Amino acid sequence: MAMTFATSNTLLGALQPKGRAAQATTMLAAAFIGSMLLTLSAKISVPVWPVPVTLQTMAVAAIAAAFGARVGVASVALYLTQGLAGLPVFAGAGAGAAYLLGPTGGFLLAWLPMAWVIGQGADKGLSRNFFSLFALMVAGNAISFAAGFLWLLALSGQAGWIDQSAPVLSAFEGAIKPFIVWDILKMAFAALSVIGGWALVRRARG
Repeated sequence: MAMTFATSNTLLGALQPKGRAAQATTMLAAAFIGSMLLTLSAKISVPVWPVPVTLQTMAVAAIAAAFGARVGVASVALYLTQGLAGLPVFAGAGAGAAYLLGPTGGFLLAWLPMAWVIGQGADKGLSRNFFSLFALMVAGNAISFAAGFLWLLALSGQAGWIDQSAPVLSAFEGAIKPFIVWDILKMAFAALSVIGGWALVRRARG
């Protein structure tokens, strides 16, 4: 059986056309829409330092759960490519490779495995139940936190916002701890949005 771009367990897979050419076109369009959603979610932000508060982790989780692993990762990769090319897609005014090498670089790059983990779970049918989807999203988001935290530690020797006498605690207190509760809430909203999407699909088919 030919591989599809999105499985029937995902919202995208449930709605995609049957022809391979049409599926490829749908995948490209979905990845572009996903990258635009990531850009929009970046612009809804509170510019705190060193890591701004945005809706992007919620967007990554929802995109991956709705589109599946392949298209979810493609959406994030396209978004990062747009930023590397200098397009103003990131939070704030920064762009290009210099932005990815800054304090938020670890979080941004971690969205690739985050999208893969959540998308894989969705491909296997975990996007239809709120509790299983929420748990999957929290696990995926933990990857973002872990990578972002390690990235911040790697930069700690050059960062003025780090207390050099206690870099681990300083990085955690300044750039991780304030976001934990908010990200749990964002994962809940992301899960609810996908569950709501399935309700609309069932209603349209019923």
